[in-house]
Amino acid sequence: MLREMKTFNLGWLLFAAVLLISALPFSQASRSKQHKVKTGVFRSPQFVLGPGSVANKLFSNIDFPRGHIALKSFDAEVVDESGNPIPLYDTYLHHWLVLKFYIRKGLENQDISKLNNSDYISGRNSGICQDGALDQFFGLGSETRRTKTRIPDPYGIEIGNPTKIPSGFVETWGLNVHAIDTRGVEDRTGCTECRCNLYNVTKEEDGTPLSPNYDGGLSCCYDGTKCRLKDGFIGIERNLYLQYTVKWIDMNSLIVPVNIYIFDVSDTWKKSRNSTEINSEHNCQVEYQVESCRATGSANDKCIDAKSVSLEMPFGGYLVYGVAHQHAGGTGSALYGKDGRSLCSSIPIYGTGEEAGNENGYIVGMSTCYPKPGTKKISKGETLILESNYSSIKQHTGVMGLFYILVAETLA
Repeated sequence: MLREMKTFNLGWLLFAAVLLISALPFSQASRSKQHKVKTGVFRSPQFVLGPGSVANKLFSNIDFPRGHIALKSFDAEVVDESGNPIPLYDTYLHHWLVLKFYIRKGLENQDISKLNNSDYISGRNSGICQDGALDQFFGLGSETRRTKTRIPDPYGIEIGNPTKIPSGFVETWGLNVHAIDTRGVEDRTGCTECRCNLYNVTKEEDGTPLSPNYDGGLSCCYDGTKCRLKDGFIGIERNLYLQYTVKWIDMNSLIVPVNIYIFDVSDTWKKSRNSTEINSEHNCQVEYQVESCRATGSANDKCIDAKSVSLEMPFGGYLVYGVAHQHAGGTGSALYGKDGRSLCSSIPIYGTGEEAGNENGYIVGMSTCYPKPGTKKISKGETLILESNYSSIKQHTGVMGLFYILVAETLA
């Protein structure tokens, strides 16, 4: 009798366990099997910097995970030949961008900048800026070491889907790295803000004269320019690299794809008056200038430059992740939905020390948003408000007010 009871109890426990597992949306065993995260650590080709010099390079066909996969994170930092992290006060990482392209078969190992327009197609994010502006999949700047890029389960950025690759083309990846060597410079802040007088630049890279009102920004610190050094300073050139860590999982039916949207507070878009559909002309400026509150005669003791823009969402869905990108002087950015409801706010983390990742006075991280699934829904055509705030105690040139969000069209 006792043996029969033990057998019955054991059978009942096994049956209950089966019922419990089947009731869960994803069993732990299934998660482990279906969501095995793979990690790759890669390096860009080298770029050479001497004191005061600027590198703004586009590397084609970089090392990157291949196949039909879902990206889970992308983290990066500047290192030397031995892999040692380089602090921002030596080499300021203005930005890095990861871009997807479809290249005609047989040409994928070519320099993207030298190909004819018919030989490649941009695989840009889901919008909403005009083509050629903010096309990246991932991208950060000085804040890269302490900003989370993890995409929560069961979401991922789908790449390598053979049904979405144009016929006769292959999917490949490019990397833009913009770095400024500030060793021995006369004005570190001025160099990182790309002030034109410090670079002795009066024309853009293509030879176009600069606007008289343009005091600084990307047009004055392009590849090969040099920021003014202190008299008599001599320093060596260094071979540097962007070292990046990518995490991904094989694509499967349990993964919910997300779309990438990048908004720009300096976007001067116009919506067509004669259309009931979303039909807008976006003109993302990418950067803007913050004037000193003294220069503007502001009586605001806080001296905050608050810039905002209204934007329409071309598609709807659920917010999965959000983060802003600002430069030094930034005090925070926020994204609001219809009726002013908060979607995400992102605040700069300023360094307080000397070690890489905590450099005093530099933005070394941005806070991120991971809303509870289903709580932040964005409707198609909904008007969003983007705000970007900077301290205006002094002038800041070439600042940015970008906001990066991931949106899932359906819930997990």
